[in-house]
Amino acid sequence: MSKVIFVTGAGRGLGTDIVRQALTAGHQVVATGRRPEEVEKTLGGPHDNLLVTKLDVTSLDDAHVAAQAAVDRFGRIDVLINNAGNFFAGYFEEISPEHMRQQIETNLFGPMNVTRAVLPVMRAQRDGHVITISSLAGQVGTEFTSAYAASKFAVEGWMEALHHDIKPYGIRTTIVEPGYFRTELLVDASTTWPEPTIDDYAERTMATVEAWKSINGQQPGDPAKLAHALLTLAGQDQPPLRFVAGADAIEGVTAKAQELLAQAEASRELGGNLAHDDTNA
Repeated sequence: MSKVIFVTGAGRGLGTDIVRQALTAGHQVVATGRRPEEVEKTLGGPHDNLLVTKLDVTSLDDAHVAAQAAVDRFGRIDVLINNAGNFFAGYFEEISPEHMRQQIETNLFGPMNVTRAVLPVMRAQRDGHVITISSLAGQVGTEFTSAYAASKFAVEGWMEALHHDIKPYGIRTTIVEPGYFRTELLVDASTTWPEPTIDDYAERTMATVEAWKSINGQQPGDPAKLAHALLTLAGQDQPPLRFVAGADAIEGVTAKAQELLAQAEASRELGGNLAHDDTNA
């Protein structure tokens, strides 16, 4: 069944794959990006079922204008795919407060802005599906990713709570946790690499930057297959609250779940006996 699918970050990487496959499947698509002329060029020209419109996800005004344009063109919005994002790499002490805020602004407040603009449409329909791309880094914090992991952990908490807010109105939610895919996240247009500023970190920073750059183009995941999986989820009446994408991510999330259980159990003796003792009240 044809749906109206609203995609952020449609100008490159996974966003482009989602749009192309959605159009091939007969869906109507709103493809958004900060530079719509580049989105149009990437997608290869006009299409009857395609609306390309400007959207900087850090601008709530842009989000409202884009959502209204989608309704004006197609009459509704069935699926929102919050895909746009970037990556500020580096050790915490070498990530400036400005860069940390920019990371959160794009990866957390960005999808919040777009979702805030789209939800009134979905509530009026009493139907809709919000899909937000998180990351394995939204479950597992690793070296050199403190800003990115902070933004994705926050996305996970927001989406998990949002599910309960909007479920009564027929709106479904899915958090997507990809592992390593050959998207364009690690290209210079999406990643801000740190400059060594602290001697203690300098050698590790240079080595880690080179290691990350060497991964680009070698990631095991196929973004075209991920796009197909996302469209499959979009067609489900009862999609999962979380979708862990990629064998590496499944292994990572499974290990994290086991680690959390072990930590909770290890806390039981000290942490489980902290209630008020009201027996003498």
